[in-house]
Amino acid sequence: MRISPPLFCLLFGLAGASAAEQKDIYGLNEYTRIQDFDLEMPAKLDTGAMTASLSAQRIQRFERDGETWVRFQLPDAGDESPLIERPVSRISRIKRRAGDYDPEEGKSYTARPVIELQVCMGRSLRTIEVNLTDRSAFQYPLLIGSTALAEFSAVVDPSRTYVAGKPACPSPDTTPAE
Repeated sequence: MRISPPLFCLLFGLAGASAAEQKDIYGLNEYTRIQDFDLEMPAKLDTGAMTASLSAQRIQRFERDGETWVRFQLPDAGDESPLIERPVSRISRIKRRAGDYDPEEGKSYTARPVIELQVCMGRSLRTIEVNLTDRSAFQYPLLIGSTALAEFSAVVDPSRTYVAGKPACPSPDTTPAE
């Protein structure tokens, strides 16, 4: 059976529309909750970035039971912020911008520790990889890149903001006393 080009385009368009209906639409910026810390923060959704980045300070890698861990503080929590310790999933190599390149150092990338966090956006809760870096010079403490956006089945409409509203995932587990 031969399908005419207009009919093929119609059928292909319907199939594409069906796949797009399964995606959640988010704006350029969204409210998020990091379930692991029970902390809400605004995020920038960036389809041009591959990885997600969380603003952290006093980042120190260390060994625990033969595994690499990282210790850090969240900057918005103030000087009284507790140190957070998490196992490192991997080390990410982030390409440096032209103005960030140091020819004496000879590296065109920055090595950053990556941890896994449960992040709620809208009504969706996903475990995503997040690299740690000082984002205090940026407006948003959390940047969600394309890999994490794929986990959320997200379509980003850059003309809109805060489409998903406040995070509406269940609060972190609190085990009731028996």
